[in-house]
Amino acid sequence: MSERMELVFASNNVHKLKEIQSMLGDKASVKSLDDIGCNVDIPETGLTFAENAKQKSDYVAVNYDMDCFADDSGLEVEALGQEPGVFSARYSGTRDMEANIDLLLTRLKNNENRKARFRTVICLHFKGKDHFFEGTIQGHIREARHGVGGFGYDPIFIPNGHERTFAEMSQEEKNSMSHRSIAVAKLVDFLKQQPLI
Repeated sequence: MSERMELVFASNNVHKLKEIQSMLGDKASVKSLDDIGCNVDIPETGLTFAENAKQKSDYVAVNYDMDCFADDSGLEVEALGQEPGVFSARYSGTRDMEANIDLLLTRLKNNENRKARFRTVICLHFKGKDHFFEGTIQGHIREARHGVGGFGYDPIFIPNGHERTFAEMSQEEKNSMSHRSIAVAKLVDFLKQQPLI
């Protein structure tokens, strides 16, 4: 039986790891940062999702000599010049998502243009080269929170073609269309085409 390729996912998010491992099947074994003994808070100082994802994957490749992929995601609101973007998790100056949502809704108050999109960029450092995979989902911002599921900006984001926010959907329903799942599917397709040697 062929050996599986080993990859590091620059994250300790158990749910994301399981999802990606199940999509890859026997093709690759995915390890977390904990699995390789990396306890460093890898800096994300880039001004784009791609730069932040590359910083994380390159850090592992350089310091642990392993192929690695990392992702960075966020919400981009058209009327706000694509804010909060890479600052999505700390838009209000803190990591308090309630404060982040409050600030976003305040800045969008009385603005008829509610168009927004969630975007994920994955950087895979593989055999000495960087490969990028992107996923986006278009939608719009509600004027108030709806739903209790999900995380982040999910209670105010309605994907196009739907009437409910991400926070009102089941995890499976959200995952079937999310920006992250689109990017991960592209990553998996790429890896499945690679020889094991």
